[in-house]
Amino acid sequence: MSLIGYRVLPRPESAVSSNVLAGFATVGSAQISDCMNRLYGVAGLRPLHAQARRIVGRALTVKARPGDNLMVHKAISLAEAGEVIVVDGGGDTNNALVGELMMMDARTRGVVGFVIDGAVRDADVFAQEDFGCFARGVTHRGPYKEGPGEINVPVSVGGQVVFPGDVVVGDADGVVVIPAEHAEAVLALALKKEADEAAIKEKLNAGTYTKPWVDRIIAQKSGEA
Repeated sequence: MSLIGYRVLPRPESAVSSNVLAGFATVGSAQISDCMNRLYGVAGLRPLHAQARRIVGRALTVKARPGDNLMVHKAISLAEAGEVIVVDGGGDTNNALVGELMMMDARTRGVVGFVIDGAVRDADVFAQEDFGCFARGVTHRGPYKEGPGEINVPVSVGGQVVFPGDVVVGDADGVVVIPAEHAEAVLALALKKEADEAAIKEKLNAGTYTKPWVDRIIAQKSGEA
């Protein structure tokens, strides 16, 4: 076994089918979050790419020393098409962990996006390119390249624990992470929620939507029920 701090662990066998991934591409992060009782969202990161860009893919996780991107480079070289590189940089924004050149490298390998609990540079390029990037901040300062760091280990990103192979969905509202073993069940719930909301929109447009649950809750809370 490699020394802790410089481990590159094997990629876990995928527990999520391509059909399930394709299904998540049609559902908003907000609806997915609601179906997981709002417990599995990444907090504090913002999209740096074009607003319409969505990312859906399996997580390739990186635990990096704050300000150091040695293992992010290694992860890009190991990445497979359809993966999202998820980096636990400790939330530090003093040094950028990725920039334009690393984005280009990742994109040519089929990586669909970065989720970085840390900083990014070349923000103007990310804003124009068709490559998803969520990060905590932006800085011109470049990274160190000495390590330590680890790949395919559980990481914490914006308060959310992410395991390698989990499903990552990001859109204009932010990033949610679906545990791989629950992905199919969550997708079914999210698709139903999307359908339910579509029905509500029809009633809103027709002026026939009512909310009896509001008065019911008020009555319960006030002791009138």
